[in-house]
Amino acid sequence: MNKLITSMAATALLTAATVGQAASRDYVSIVGSSTVYPFATVVAERFGKSTSFKTPKIESTGSGGGLKLFCAGVGVEHPDITNASRRIKQTELDQCVENGVKEIIEVKVGYDGIAFANSKKSAQLEVELKDIFLALAKEVPDPKGGEKLVANPYTTWNEVNPNLPNTKIEVLGPPPTSGTRDAFVELGMEGGCNQIDWIKALAKDKHRTVCHSIREDGAYVEAGENDNLIVQKLEANPNAYGIFGYSFLDQNSDKVHGAKVGGVEPEFDAIANGEYPVSRSLYFYIKKAHVGTIPGIQEYAKEFVSENASGEEGYLSDRGLIPAPSEEHQSYQKAVNGLEPMPSKI
Repeated sequence: MNKLITSMAATALLTAATVGQAASRDYVSIVGSSTVYPFATVVAERFGKSTSFKTPKIESTGSGGGLKLFCAGVGVEHPDITNASRRIKQTELDQCVENGVKEIIEVKVGYDGIAFANSKKSAQLEVELKDIFLALAKEVPDPKGGEKLVANPYTTWNEVNPNLPNTKIEVLGPPPTSGTRDAFVELGMEGGCNQIDWIKALAKDKHRTVCHSIREDGAYVEAGENDNLIVQKLEANPNAYGIFGYSFLDQNSDKVHGAKVGGVEPEFDAIANGEYPVSRSLYFYIKKAHVGTIPGIQEYAKEFVSENASGEEGYLSDRGLIPAPSEEHQSYQKAVNGLEPMPSKI
């Protein structure tokens, strides 16, 4: 009996300590996607100025890195919200649950297109998804013919497609922890890969390996999570291309232009209606266990999903966010207002 009482007392003390520890932080901690970062920062700054809450602190860690930090546990040492430029994966959700993060509110804030851009000092590129795959894949079909894969032999764009420039293949892009990288691989690389019938017909695991593996011989350069740095490097090297979100293209339209992909430019309306082939959804995830303990979490989230911010005429549209359709937007407002957790299986 004494052991039971001791155990119950220890549990109570641990719970109280966790809550007390969490209560000692008086600002919202946010991590995650470099693409969502500028939108979240604008919301955070406005939120801090217009309410009695402190301005949330935001770190740009990449989608994968943010979800890893977010799912590591509950308590003041763990973030309250993580931004993501792709949907959370089942494996990440399982990791969250395993570490005690059992109720997560999923919020889609809008859409973004992934630009394949270069300096305005050079001509605008026009490519097909297949060209992107052949230029950047680790293994490609043997140029000599047959259903055989070889290490990527292409060094210039016109070797991939005679209609493309006779310039060295050099692409600056995000690292594997980035949601932009994930989305580019799934939408751009796999989209081009599937235009080759015999590769499309491969078994699932083999197909994924072929379509998702980016070459490691220097043609693709991991440029970190800082998209502004990629823009600077493109200015310095007009023959290079960069991969980043539409919002950065829009904000730097005086310096860079996006390639036409499949004949479609990365423009607001083409991304919103799905015509642009490399478009993706943007999210943030809320740790429900922290709401009511860390001040301002739900209030910040309400501001982010308000009509004034991420609605069709909201201030985030001026920063490059493509708003979600009204009905979908309202469903995520409802999730935030009611703190409705997403299912544990997706």
